[in-house]
Amino acid sequence: MSKHYQAAVVGGGPGGYVAAIRLAQLGVKTVLIEKDKLGGTCLNRGCIPTKSLLHSAEVYKTVLEAEKYGVTAKDAAFDYAKISARKDSVVAKLRKGIEYLEKKAGVDVIYGAASFVDAHTLAVNDDTVTADNIIVATGTAPARIPIPGIDLPGVMDSDAVLAMTGCPKSVVIIGGGVIGVEFATLFSALGVKVSIVEMMDEILPTPDQEIAALMHKKLTQGGVEIFTGAKVEKIEPGLKVHFNQNGSKSVSGEAVVVAIGRRPVTDGLMLEKAGVSMNRGFVVVDEYLRTSAPHIYAIGDVTGKVQLAHVASAQGLVAAHNIAGGTKKMRYDIIPSCVYSEPEIASVGLTEEQARKTHSVKVGRFSTAANGRSMIMGESAGLVKIITEEKTGEILGCHIMAPRATDMIGEVAAAMRAEGTIEELADTIHAHPTVSEMIMEAAHDVEKLCVHQ
Repeated sequence: MSKHYQAAVVGGGPGGYVAAIRLAQLGVKTVLIEKDKLGGTCLNRGCIPTKSLLHSAEVYKTVLEAEKYGVTAKDAAFDYAKISARKDSVVAKLRKGIEYLEKKAGVDVIYGAASFVDAHTLAVNDDTVTADNIIVATGTAPARIPIPGIDLPGVMDSDAVLAMTGCPKSVVIIGGGVIGVEFATLFSALGVKVSIVEMMDEILPTPDQEIAALMHKKLTQGGVEIFTGAKVEKIEPGLKVHFNQNGSKSVSGEAVVVAIGRRPVTDGLMLEKAGVSMNRGFVVVDEYLRTSAPHIYAIGDVTGKVQLAHVASAQGLVAAHNIAGGTKKMRYDIIPSCVYSEPEIASVGLTEEQARKTHSVKVGRFSTAANGRSMIMGESAGLVKIITEEKTGEILGCHIMAPRATDMIGEVAAAMRAEGTIEELADTIHAHPTVSEMIMEAAHDVEKLCVHQ
């Protein structure tokens, strides 16, 4: 029997489950439809499980290096099955938290695959749901690259890596972007032989080039073999990856991880029945998150905008407010991005290369090696780099490679959102000793007035 709602949200990832709660908070009777588990890719097969594995690897590496901190720790070892089980425990606890929050907010949750019957009707589990407004939040899945051998046993995408309960002795990672670098960090910390094959001229092609080069150096110093400017041609049995890098080359591993891009999940959704326009499989939205059907919205990775969990959540809040009668617009100019490498990388705003194309800039830098807290933590690689507009002092971008970089970037994002200047950032007293005072030091360096370098 069909049930009617003021709003229906299709997809319970970080965009969808947040949108459903906010809609309910705003007095909108809402149903959330999820075909698998609440939390989506981020919680179940992405952000959270990856970081749990990385933390376990960090703990193991710290134990191995305990002697240099004056601590004796003999016979250090890891049990990957237990590392994986802890990851699953963290994920399950957080998922139960989301389920509780939906119930607390008064959101009805239906588990099942939804498809459009018409612009206001969704078919779910041999029944139908009608809604005045609908939010599509179905996300993305790992992309498949059309190369021979991609279906061989032992060739896996990110989902399969996170499901492993054993640790291979060697891994070839195809793709040196964020996902590839995080997996390289994980496995190399556990003593696995790691090779990265990246088609671009440098790993991490999105962040600042200076930061990318520093991470390249850090990974190679840790034993990771990196091939850039390398196009994969085929994978042979025995998991031998052939690629062209100024000539034919190959590298082998016990496992091959394909970490190249993601594709929108819209199969079976029947969006055409609702009159929703698409572009290369992604749902087209305007700045209010509306699709070509005015009462249907789309948020998260399926929009093809910025494929980050925190962007999906922000889009969910914007769409929810608009359904409830608001006129909020989505902004994409001040979005932090993070790489959970060792040390971490975080960025917001323009890179130096981008800024110089349209602005007269000043750049301030401060080295991780000169920061007392980082020295205490045993880390010397990295820097904080701040790009500013020369005449006005407007903060155009910030790029950090340092311990706790992912926690620190929010400070600069907040300053940029409030239209703060580099002078205000420089004059903000930071606690000592902290890693975050590197931001203040880099701000001082914009005017070449840094005391500690």
